[in-house]
Amino acid sequence: MKQNIVEKILVSHLKEGEYVKGREIGIRIDQTLTQDATGTMAYLQFEAMGLKDIKTDLSVSYVDHNTVQVGFENADDHRYLRTVAARYGVVFSRPGNGICHQVHLERFGKPGTTLLGSDSHTPTGGGIGQVAIGAGGLDVAVAMGGGLFYTAAPKVYLVHLTGELKPWVTAKDVVLKMLELLTTKGNVGVMLEYGGPGVKTLSVPQRATIANMGAEMGVTCSVFPSDSVTKKFMKAQSREDDWTELKADEGAAYDRVIELDLCEIEPLAAAPHSPGNVKKIADLAGTAVDQVCIGSCTNSSYRDMMTVAAILKGHTVTPGLTLGIAPGSRQVLQMLAKNGALADMIGAGARILESACGFCIGNHFSPKSGGVSLRTSNRNFEARSGTADAQVYLVSPEVAALAALTGKFTDPRKSHVKFPEVHEPHEFLADDSMFIKPTAALRKTEVFRGPNIGEPPKNDRMPESLNGEVMIHVGDKVTTDHIMPAGARLKYRSNVPKYAQFVFENVDKTFPDRCLKSKSHNIIVAGESYGQGSSREHAAMCPMFLGVKAVLAKSFERIHAANLINFGIAPLTFSNPADYDQVQKGDKLTCAVWHDAFAKGLPVVLRNERTGAEIDCVCALSERQRGILASGGLLNHTTGK
Repeated sequence: MKQNIVEKILVSHLKEGEYVKGREIGIRIDQTLTQDATGTMAYLQFEAMGLKDIKTDLSVSYVDHNTVQVGFENADDHRYLRTVAARYGVVFSRPGNGICHQVHLERFGKPGTTLLGSDSHTPTGGGIGQVAIGAGGLDVAVAMGGGLFYTAAPKVYLVHLTGELKPWVTAKDVVLKMLELLTTKGNVGVMLEYGGPGVKTLSVPQRATIANMGAEMGVTCSVFPSDSVTKKFMKAQSREDDWTELKADEGAAYDRVIELDLCEIEPLAAAPHSPGNVKKIADLAGTAVDQVCIGSCTNSSYRDMMTVAAILKGHTVTPGLTLGIAPGSRQVLQMLAKNGALADMIGAGARILESACGFCIGNHFSPKSGGVSLRTSNRNFEARSGTADAQVYLVSPEVAALAALTGKFTDPRKSHVKFPEVHEPHEFLADDSMFIKPTAALRKTEVFRGPNIGEPPKNDRMPESLNGEVMIHVGDKVTTDHIMPAGARLKYRSNVPKYAQFVFENVDKTFPDRCLKSKSHNIIVAGESYGQGSSREHAAMCPMFLGVKAVLAKSFERIHAANLINFGIAPLTFSNPADYDQVQKGDKLTCAVWHDAFAKGLPVVLRNERTGAEIDCVCALSERQRGILASGGLLNHTTGK
């Protein structure tokens, strides 16, 4: 049977189920990664399940998100992560070593393997030929302990690339074009595979940029072939032995083929407040800019940074504008320091930020009130930058650097700056001294727990009947940032009772208090594409702590729907989307056979006590998922409690 790349990897890792599109399959996971914003709870859950050993080929714990240490909370969490990694045999990437996705691509990613990460941008690994999938921390904890990861056998779309990018057009523009074509919703259950003659013109870091922002389309992952370009990159990383060729069989089938001529793409931007709100730079030219941020896991590779340095060299950032640059890894930062490019950046007036996720998650470097901020990151959700009314645009490093010099959007093709010819190095600086690798002696480490670190909360078993109240009624494209604010609030990530005080903080500050006082089962009603964005399971865990038993929406995004199930919250969709408009905040929704409906796979019908109307709901679950919901979540289901 002729197979595409996705099928080759998934079928070779298939351990449970039949590989039929749309059916649930269980696959073996070769590698996992966690980061500190999600990792603390993932390891607490690992411990709570009574797991003792890491069963993957490799598991790495990165500290890259909450590196700003105001108060004790983040420092304590980092110490917990270091000690728990030592105790259980996990590689620990120390603060300052860089952003998980870029560092993992540089030092650990292997073609043909599976990678599961507790971060939605884990698909970055697809740039090196991995099936790399973002998931909630509980799913990652199970995989670290040797359990399978469950997903639907996907539809596979081939993105057939032809041509070559013109000067000033970048990989960022390619993925923004893909967002224009596929949008940010409606792609659940899809994996993208990039192929065609245009692939060979893209470096591994460029491919990784494209794979990274597949998360914004809602696809499960994006995968590139492993070819001579991949081999060259891995040789430059002193990891040639990890390389294997990976390509689709001639005549392999796809569910859809998208033709994309790289020659026809032009510089693009994602305008506020969605990565899918794509505009041409030419149409934005002249718009004043207040702040520029260059970095993040999307665009902070060596080539990106060297290109920015070349544009800035000999110039000064325009007065009134602030430029921050965060190289994505210590490797890149060291190379910039050694070759003089860092001096060029500093000489131009750039503020050099830590090799971390800071500005991308709104943890620092927020714009001024109403400020226009150009960022090379992957998300521009409203208020994500840390400033509620900021206007954030997503652009390439080239466009960002030019804006820093001109103070406005500038079409690079019309710029007086010479196009910088930057190539990948023949040899990267391979320094792994900031990794703490497992040893027998470290397995005796005592795990540290600070006062902000609590136990993972557990849900009650599913009630026999639902006596619910609609506590909030929200619209389309509600992100996990809307549900659980990121930025400075993330320091409470391991203290769920505290963090739960901020659920829907930027939507309805009264939500947590009303939930805690409610005498009913709490329900959230939402529109299309509920749960976009981060894999943060706290967006399910904290509502669970507040007594939420169901989310009724027009549609869900993949990771969030899985997280809801993992924490015993039923993800229901309207059979008739028009029913969404007939439900109001405060409505009482009941179902006398709630438990039986899920246990037996029966239709779920809710009665609106205000109107007397019956609402038919869809909740298509596997037998395994029905068991998890009945138990009140995956933690209960796994431990048998």
